[in-house]
Amino acid sequence: MKAGLIGNGYHSKRIQEILKRKNINFFLYKPSRPNYYNIEDFEKIKKCDVIFIITPNKTHLDYIKKLYSKRYIFCEKPPVNSIKDLKNLKKINSKKIYFNYNFRFSKISQILEKRDQYKVGKLIYANLITSHGLALKEEYKNNWRSNLKKSPKGVYEVISIHWIDLINFHFNINIIKKPKLLNHSGIGNSFDTSLVEIITSDSSLVNVFSTYNSAYSKRLFFLFENGIIEQYDNIVSVRGPAINLDKRGFFKKPKLIESYKVDENNDYNISLEKSVTFFLSKVKKKEFFNKKLFDCALKSNSLIL
Repeated sequence: MKAGLIGNGYHSKRIQEILKRKNINFFLYKPSRPNYYNIEDFEKIKKCDVIFIITPNKTHLDYIKKLYSKRYIFCEKPPVNSIKDLKNLKKINSKKIYFNYNFRFSKISQILEKRDQYKVGKLIYANLITSHGLALKEEYKNNWRSNLKKSPKGVYEVISIHWIDLINFHFNINIIKKPKLLNHSGIGNSFDTSLVEIITSDSSLVNVFSTYNSAYSKRLFFLFENGIIEQYDNIVSVRGPAINLDKRGFFKKPKLIESYKVDENNDYNISLEKSVTFFLSKVKKKEFFNKKLFDCALKSNSLIL
């Protein structure tokens, strides 16, 4: 396997470590600025049969168009950040292209996958709140995430997209309303805070809030007809059934069915490694990716444009 990796930022280094653990040698291509293409090094990338694209969102389609023919492509999410690019992406043969929505492999996703076993019933409402202080760090001033040209929708297309995809993956989004995008920090000209309202195909209501401009927090709350699935920072719990009465006949919080303690940094790294492992398993078997995966990735992408 000749692997090539484009990009050398923090996230790229995570994937580099995964490849090293799997004893996969790779050629690292570091895009030059302002010109993204160092001709000599890019020719080396073109000789690889497996490509990892770990670059700013606006560059994804350009790399895919130059490299997808006869190669397996692992590309970071979102695939693109414009409607025009999305239309062009749909024209490309998708059989060997995989987009990394790795939250599908997270602990909360695994629990949601088993919701029928827990007998919690239909989703009624979900509220997903995630925050951390990237915009409070000095480096944010020169980060591509604070640049409107490189990240037109800021935190919405970088963080919220993960949760939007998770909802779409498990519950199928029917309507997504226009998001509220804000720049609370006043740093750069992109957006560090977003809020969006979603309606699923089963008429469930979902709110997704993300920000770079606050203390770290994760509150994932899923309210079902017959139970609750939630993550409160590092604790994931499942409760049910809905009918749980005290001696006077008043409702109490549903009984705890299961509870898991999650190392959040490790949960992210595990989900990322599982995503990379899934991709590489297809490569090694020389199998094509199911078109439904490609279509679901593009639908999640279209929802934020």
